[in-house]
Amino acid sequence: MNKLVFKSGVFGLAAILSLNSCTQSEGKKGVGINLANIDSTVHPCHDFYHHAAGGWIKANPIPEDQVRWGTFNILNDNNKKNLFNIAEEASGKSDHVKGSPEQLVGDFWHSAMDTASIEAAGAKPIEGEMKKIDAIKNTEELLAYVAQLQLWGASPMFGFYAGQDPKNSEVVVPQIYQAGISLPDRDNYLKDDARSKQIRDEYVQHIIRMFQLYGMDKAQAEKHARTVMEIETSLAKASMTRVELRDPFKTYNKVSIADLDQLTPVLSWRKMLDRMEVTGKFDYLVLGQPEFLKELNAQINSNSTDRWKMYLKWHLLSLAANVLSNDFVMEDFRFNNQVLGGQKQIQPRWKRMVQLTDGMIGDALGQLYVAKYFPPDAKKKADELVANLINVYRDRLQTLEWMSAETKKKAEEKLNAITRKIGYPEKWKSYENLEISRDDFFKNLMNATRWNYKFMVDQIGKPVDRTQWAMTPPTVNAYYHPLLNEIVFPAGILQPPFFNAEADDAVNYGGIGTVIGHEITHGFDDEGRNYDAKGNLNNWWLPEDSAKFMQRAKLIVDQFNSYTVLDTLFVNGELTLGENIADLGGVAISFAAFKRTKQGKSNQQIDGLSPEQRFFMSYANIWAGDMRPEAVAQRIITDVHAPAKYRVNGPLSNLLEFYKAFDVKESDPMYRPDSLRAKIW
Repeated sequence: MNKLVFKSGVFGLAAILSLNSCTQSEGKKGVGINLANIDSTVHPCHDFYHHAAGGWIKANPIPEDQVRWGTFNILNDNNKKNLFNIAEEASGKSDHVKGSPEQLVGDFWHSAMDTASIEAAGAKPIEGEMKKIDAIKNTEELLAYVAQLQLWGASPMFGFYAGQDPKNSEVVVPQIYQAGISLPDRDNYLKDDARSKQIRDEYVQHIIRMFQLYGMDKAQAEKHARTVMEIETSLAKASMTRVELRDPFKTYNKVSIADLDQLTPVLSWRKMLDRMEVTGKFDYLVLGQPEFLKELNAQINSNSTDRWKMYLKWHLLSLAANVLSNDFVMEDFRFNNQVLGGQKQIQPRWKRMVQLTDGMIGDALGQLYVAKYFPPDAKKKADELVANLINVYRDRLQTLEWMSAETKKKAEEKLNAITRKIGYPEKWKSYENLEISRDDFFKNLMNATRWNYKFMVDQIGKPVDRTQWAMTPPTVNAYYHPLLNEIVFPAGILQPPFFNAEADDAVNYGGIGTVIGHEITHGFDDEGRNYDAKGNLNNWWLPEDSAKFMQRAKLIVDQFNSYTVLDTLFVNGELTLGENIADLGGVAISFAAFKRTKQGKSNQQIDGLSPEQRFFMSYANIWAGDMRPEAVAQRIITDVHAPAKYRVNGPLSNLLEFYKAFDVKESDPMYRPDSLRAKIW
C-alpha cells in the first residue's frame, strides 16, 4: 500500500438537493461514518474527496510536530500512546526475566529515556569510530570500514541485503543495489528547479553545521561538505530513476563473485562479503544496477582516500545524529524534517523513542502490544473479510473479457496460492543472545542493529522462512509480498476507521475491505503480475494478454499524469502506477464483495445515505488528511502513492458503480468518458 454528529437539514444544501439520496433520513442511525466530516459546500460529483472528508480536514489542522495529518496518523498516534504505556510499565521494573519481551522493552526504553546520560555523552559514542576513520591509510582499509558501516545499518557506497532470489524464491542470496546518497532521491541532486537548488544549498549547510558540531572549524567543514556533495552527486548521476527501479526485470542481474570482481575490481567482493559477515552458502549474488557499481568503482579510483574518509565521516555522523545529544538531534530535525518536510516542531522524545523501539526490537514490543490491545475476534472477522474478497476476485477473473483462458488459469492459481497473515506472526523472533541493558542507550542501539543484521544474513543458505513478517504488529499499514505471494494485515490497522466491529458492512467494506482488495490487487499490478504463484519472477502471461493489460494501465498513467498537485507539480503516473492499479482494484473488488452482503442487497438508508453511498463515504474517509507543501513537493519525487485526494477521486471516477450511487452526470468534473475509464480487475 505501502490511507459523522450532524444536525438535521444541513446535509441538504442547495448544491446537492438534486440528489434524492442526500436527504436526511428519519430512520436508522449509523456507526463509523461521522456526517460532520462532510463539506456540503462541495458537490460530491465535483470533488468527492473534499465533499466526503472536507469537514474533517477543516476541523483537523496539521499539528506542529507533523508533516501530514490524517486518519492513518491519528491511529498511529493512538498506537504510539498504547506502546508508550507498555514501555513505561515494562521499564518500571528491573527484575524481568533476562531475554523476555518485558526485559528487552523495559531496559531499552529506560536507556532511551535517560536524557541526562545522553546529553552528558554528547558525541562521545561515535568518537572511537571517527578515530578509526582518521586512521585509514589506503583503499583496502577504506573498504574495510565501508563493510563495518554496513553491519550498522548504513549504506555507504552501495546497499546490501540478504533476501529471496526473485527468480528462485526458495533461495536466500546476497543482493547488492545502488545507494550511497543521503538526500531522499537522486533527483534532489540533479534537477534544476528552484526547490531542488534550494534543497542542495540547505543540504550543504546542514553538513557544515553537523561537522562543526562535531568539532571542525568552519573552513574545514565547508571544504569537506563540498567533497561529500561532489561524491554523492556522482553516485546520484549513476543511479536509476524510481520509475526505472519499478521494472523487476531491469533490476535483476545474477552474477558470481568472479563476475562482480570483473565489473568492480577495486572492491574485491569475497573479502568485502567476509568483512560483512556473509558466511552462509551461496553460489551467486543478485545485482540490482550494474552501471551504478561500475561508476562506483570509477569513483573509488578517482577520489583520494582522504576525500572518501570525509564521505564516511559524514555517513557515520548522519547515521548517529538523531540519537546523540540534543544539538545533533535538533540539527538533524532542522534539515530532514523542517526543510524537506515543512514540519514545525520536533515530536516529543517519547514518540520518537516508541518508533525507535519498534524498529529495533519490534517483535518483543509487538508481543506485549497484541496481548493487551488486539482482541482475538478482530483476527477472525478480518479473516472472513479476506476470504470474501478473494472469492469475489476469483469470480471476476473468470468474467474478464480481455484475458485469455490460459492466462486466467494461471492467474487463478496465483490467487488461490496467496497466503494470508492477519494480526501478528505465528512465530515471534526470539532475540536470543541480544544484550540490552538499562544504562547504555547507544550500546543498546548498536547491539540491536547488529543482532538484526545477523538475523538477516543468517538466512542465507537456509530454507526460506515463510512465517516472517516485514512489519511489526502495531504498524498502521498493510502489504503484499510478491516473492512470498502473501498479503499481510498487522493488528495496528484492524481498528476504526478501517475496521469497526460495531459498524455496518458498508463501513467495513469501504474501509478495511478496500485495503484488503488493494493488497490482493498488488499481486496483479504492473509489477506484481510478473511474479507467479510461487513468488518467482516469471512472465506467465501470453503476449497478447500483456499487451491488453498495458493498454488499460496506460489509461491510468495518463489519468494521473494530468493531476496538478502543487503549482506546476503533477502526479507522476508512471511512478504511482502500481498503487493506482491497486487502489482501483481494491475499491472495485471490495464493492462487489459488499454487494453480496445483506446490507449490500438492500436499499435501506442510514443517516440519509444509501448502502452504496456509505461504502464510498467510508473509502474517502480512510484517506482524510492534509500535508504540508514541502512534504508534498518531496513526496511527488519519492512516493509511489498518489496524494490522498487522487487516491479517492482517481479510482472512483473510473467506477460506474460510483456514478450510479451519486448520479454523476457527463457535465460533472468527476465524470470520465467511457473510453477513458480504466478497468483492469
